[in-house]
Amino acid sequence: MILPDRYARYALPGAIVLLAAAAVASLAIGDVRLGPARIWEGLLHRDALASTVLWQIRLPRMAVGVLVGAALAAAGLIMQAYFRNSLASPDLLGVSTGGAAGAAVAIASGWAAVSLWSLPAAALVGSFFAVGAVLILARRGASTERLLLSGVALNALLGAVTGFILSHYTDIYQRNAQILFWLMGGLEDRMAMHVMIALPIPLAALALWPLGRQMDLLSLGEPEAQSLGIDVRRLRRRLIAIATVLTATATAVAGTVGFVGLIVPHILRLLVGPEHRRLVPLALVAGPVFVLGCDLVGRLAGGLRLGIVTALIGGPFFLWLLRRHP
Repeated sequence: MILPDRYARYALPGAIVLLAAAAVASLAIGDVRLGPARIWEGLLHRDALASTVLWQIRLPRMAVGVLVGAALAAAGLIMQAYFRNSLASPDLLGVSTGGAAGAAVAIASGWAAVSLWSLPAAALVGSFFAVGAVLILARRGASTERLLLSGVALNALLGAVTGFILSHYTDIYQRNAQILFWLMGGLEDRMAMHVMIALPIPLAALALWPLGRQMDLLSLGEPEAQSLGIDVRRLRRRLIAIATVLTATATAVAGTVGFVGLIVPHILRLLVGPEHRRLVPLALVAGPVFVLGCDLVGRLAGGLRLGIVTALIGGPFFLWLLRRHP
């Protein structure tokens, strides 16, 4: 049910308040519990233990969670507008699966041990390779139907590659554990380096912001958008490029985290309607709220991976959507 305008205008300020609360909770909750006063002392380096916990562990983890949530929610919003389907998600084009496959290849080959940057770089290469392959397979204008079919086929192929690597290296526990991290996603052991890798996310978000009106017109259909002066092919190329950068970067720093790009944009559409100039900033704030919330649930549940928590929430939600839209 869409909120009346007099309430919908408070959606963004409300989401910002929730994000601030989630960020504080992310800094406070863990093996070492920190109250607000101790968090402040730690941020100012007046408490040695709190400072170490915050600056080396929790602040990078929280920052990566914020960037990943914003990226996946915005990418999901793009995919739903592109395919004109509220059940579309960022992994339709194989970006997440390609990133996981690239990381698995790097781990299995030993290249990941060369540098801390090697593994995220391999995930990025795998993601962009997957999208490039989908676009080549879906030539002839890259129609939505061909893109979907190509994405499904490539997702299956890349999943098989990752599965083969995982089964082939069953005798090496450490490598298997690393590969499983990329398959399940998570924010554990994130460092300042991962925050730097994720910096393209806000830049891509800034490129998306002015396209809200054009995305509204694209949602009406290609003929209608063209009749209103929109270069549909150019707009679609820009949207795919932005969605790929967002999803690939998120995968490179947090592994495969599913359902964020499906749940968050869909809930926002139900609350504030289909206008993208309102949805884009909301998604960039609500996505981090959802990811940080799921990460906190995982911590309190004894260390569940982020991807497991989002799947436990997203699976039933997806089934509900299927029943709601027969």
